[in-house]
Amino acid sequence: MKEQALANAAAITIGAIYIVCSILVVLLPGFFKVVSQSWFHGVDLSLIWTGSARGNFLLGLITAVVGAWLVGYIFAWFYNQFAKK
Repeated sequence: MKEQALANAAAITIGAIYIVCSILVVLLPGFFKVVSQSWFHGVDLSLIWTGSARGNFLLGLITAVVGAWLVGYIFAWFYNQFAKK
């Protein structure tokens, strides 16, 4: 498995999901508030929920894509190490 190919695929996938999710949060804020609330068991998100486009969209996109690329690369590297045995 080529490390860079998997890393690129992971980064593009996460970037696309991040963009689509951000758009949907703007279009359907109530629904996504309920979904987010279900993920954070017992945490009251209504105290911090704005339901609007965040000013830090670009920072979130960049860090998510870079993080996904790193995870993809490391995953492929470990996979290749274990596949040799």
